[in-house]
Amino acid sequence: MLLKRIQLGLIHVAVAMTLVPINSTLNRVMIKELALSATLVAFLASLPYLFSPIQVAIGSFSDRHPLWGYRRTPYILFGLFLCVLGLLMSPQAAFLISENFWAGIVVAAFAFGAWGMGYNFASVSYLSLATDISGENGRGRTIAVMWFMMITSIILTAITISFMVDPYTPEAMNRAFWVVGGAAAVLGVLGVIRLEKRVDPAGAVSRASEPSWIDMGRAILGSKQATLFFFYLLILLAAILGQDILLEPFGGEAFGMSVHETTRITSLWGVCVLVALLIAGFLEGRMSKHRVATWGAWTALTGFVMITASAFLVHSGVFFAGVVLLGIGTGLATVSNVSLMLDMTTAQNAGLFIGAWGMSNALSRLLGSLLAGGVRDVLTQILGNAVMGYAGVFVIQALFLGVSLMMLRRIDVRAFQREESSLSIIERTALANDPS
Repeated sequence: MLLKRIQLGLIHVAVAMTLVPINSTLNRVMIKELALSATLVAFLASLPYLFSPIQVAIGSFSDRHPLWGYRRTPYILFGLFLCVLGLLMSPQAAFLISENFWAGIVVAAFAFGAWGMGYNFASVSYLSLATDISGENGRGRTIAVMWFMMITSIILTAITISFMVDPYTPEAMNRAFWVVGGAAAVLGVLGVIRLEKRVDPAGAVSRASEPSWIDMGRAILGSKQATLFFFYLLILLAAILGQDILLEPFGGEAFGMSVHETTRITSLWGVCVLVALLIAGFLEGRMSKHRVATWGAWTALTGFVMITASAFLVHSGVFFAGVVLLGIGTGLATVSNVSLMLDMTTAQNAGLFIGAWGMSNALSRLLGSLLAGGVRDVLTQILGNAVMGYAGVFVIQALFLGVSLMMLRRIDVRAFQREESSLSIIERTALANDPS
């Protein structure tokens, strides 16, 4: 089983690797070197989350329509192919935008759209395969292995790219993207070899009970605690994840860092997240989830305050200290809130509630990216200072975390369970869902 978990981790790693160059190096080059609108960059980076509703359809379709006897493998490989294709096309699209805006936009929409479609195809398929292979009791260990491998790969990929783009030239960046894309393709193929057992096409199951967006909305609105938790996740994750597209260009704008130097920000953040995940895993069971989640939010909030302060102090040391705190806060918040999320899920409606929390995650990434890019551009125009534009975004993200802390105090797992158990038989029937 360990080998299968490692193979699943390799697939997860392959998809994550294709995101790192786009979400860090390319973002910085587009915003800083090419002077493109941060709002435009944020919109392109958000395409995967606009496409996220198709995951329900992909999962259901792959259940009913195995290809060559496999329910998941062909969809994983197709998704990985699109991710690699989008990765390789994205720098060409970025350079074309600066030369011929509308032609570049068309190519960029195709490149980022290909990556987004690939991500949704691959992720829902390999997570479904992880569920199929692991069984109920082994899912936690499988996800832990996959997550650990993914964070490690992000760190190593960021370090590798930082060396390959030193000094930065468009040719060096293209070469780095090709190396990462090739490595991702190889690791993904190694991951799927003999991982999934062939099935009889006649045995394909129907997934007619797959939760729809209407089902998820009904589940959320049917419980005050579920509604509160949904918006808590939305605000918390919009703050923590919305900085993805801005940290590296901010480092270049505020401190004159090279592409080589700012690419290492991602690796530093990843190391801190990894350390915090281990700490949070140790604390689990020894301390309440609410307390760990509170510590995570406060740590991330302090990180944003220090990053903002570095803009006024023009001190890179304060900036990097803020990145460290942001990474630690993200790790603590991740483990504690995933545990809290599982507590805020009823056994009879597990698929429906997990789908609802997943919808909150997708919306938060979309909101966070668009808000970060839009606010940065607007404030830059008003203040005439790009650095202050970034600082304004970080202040808003810190405020979001403050709001999430107030909401966390009102979340009560026992109250949620009482609300769910008090539903009428008709309401339970409407909400009932079992995707297995």
